[in-house]
Amino acid sequence: MTVTAPPSTTGPGTHDVATARPRFRPWRWVASLLLALVVVRIAVFLVGNERFQWDVVAANLFAPAVLRGLVTTLLLAVAAMVIGSLLGGLLAAAQLSDLGPVRWAATVYVGVFRGIPPLVQLIFWFNLAYLVPRISIGLPFGPTLVSWDANDVITPLTAAVIGLSLVQSAYMAEIVRAGILGVDHGQREAAAAMGFTPAQTFFRIVLPQAMRVIIPPSGSQFITVVKGTALVSVIAMNDLLNAVQIIYNQTYEIVPNLLVACIWYLAVVTLLTVAQRRLERRFARGHVRTAAAGGAS
Repeated sequence: MTVTAPPSTTGPGTHDVATARPRFRPWRWVASLLLALVVVRIAVFLVGNERFQWDVVAANLFAPAVLRGLVTTLLLAVAAMVIGSLLGGLLAAAQLSDLGPVRWAATVYVGVFRGIPPLVQLIFWFNLAYLVPRISIGLPFGPTLVSWDANDVITPLTAAVIGLSLVQSAYMAEIVRAGILGVDHGQREAAAAMGFTPAQTFFRIVLPQAMRVIIPPSGSQFITVVKGTALVSVIAMNDLLNAVQIIYNQTYEIVPNLLVACIWYLAVVTLLTVAQRRLERRFARGHVRTAAAGGAS
């Protein structure tokens, strides 16, 4: 019996993967060099242009008025996110309901508040007293139990919270609905076969899997709300942008004070982005394949 040796893989014309060298790609070096030149040019422009007035930026970056405006911006964003998420969850459930009128009403709500620009909505809610001079609570077509002057209720703060929350709820409704629909129907069937109630199926099976789809766009939406709070400056709400506007209206140093606002917005968005990525990785556990530490043996 003759045993034939396997063909050699180390002869002429073959390459050992362990000793192979990466191919030289000149276009990568060219692209990297051009990018480095652009970065250097931008840095020289930022540092060398005296009109940026970085000394004014440093002086106003931690000014008490600016910090108060930053806190207001964050509180508005959190309030809009919490209220909008709660309403969005209810709207998503309504859109998935078997009851036609409820489903149609939720669909119309989402279409209206997604279709009207947030700035227009903020101005509208701020001027609600023109349409409704008094805000009342009572029985339908019956006596009024409590009544308030609309000008006392609809302050810049309440108008900002209402406007941002309603816009946020419409977007969150679509995000939550997409997340729930993204869970395979077989998961519900398997849970029913195991004797789970509909509530147990939703909270223990469907929702944890849907969160993997809901978290990324929700985080992006929260970042959008943080930046969108700059719109409330048009209704005299003392947010971050309004704070720097008050300063540069007195000093006429417009660009450096706008840079103060830009720096704070960038800092907040960067922190939120890092938190979003960590949250995404947490909910993606079990769905993302990672390479084994030692490799295949």
